[in-house]
Amino acid sequence: MKSRDELEGSFFDLPGFEPDEDENCSLDGQPTELQPPQKMDFTDLFERLAQSKFRSSFYLNAKDRSYIEEKGWAKLRRDTAQVIARRLAPAYIANDGRQTPMRHGIFPPFIAQHATGCCCRNCLQKWHGIPKGRQLTADEQAYVVDVIMKWLHRNY
Repeated sequence: MKSRDELEGSFFDLPGFEPDEDENCSLDGQPTELQPPQKMDFTDLFERLAQSKFRSSFYLNAKDRSYIEEKGWAKLRRDTAQVIARRLAPAYIANDGRQTPMRHGIFPPFIAQHATGCCCRNCLQKWHGIPKGRQLTADEQAYVVDVIMKWLHRNY
């Protein structure tokens, strides 16, 4: 069995994900200002997700919680924004529907993406009404990050 460091290393070596320590990147690689969490009410969304046997089956395990404790919430938000910008925001994604790993202990927002229907463009359209076939706007990207972070906080 691989160690957590080996798993993290293999994930971070995947094409299309290169987290930056010092800046947030938009889809075009330019620095963007990290927006604070929006005070949005996700009650209806989380109630709908709870009705799905698949979506409601996701949880954070000890490795996920340890990752959050080690990295901290601010870094987790920055890295989540980068993942969304690079792996979900493009208009067309070659491996759409398969780009978000489901394994625990790699990157907790991946688990949250599945739990919240933010894992691929098909699910994003189904659960959030954000159409596929076009690039996500900055506001839509921020919304997705907020949903993911809200789920993480609720389940931490």
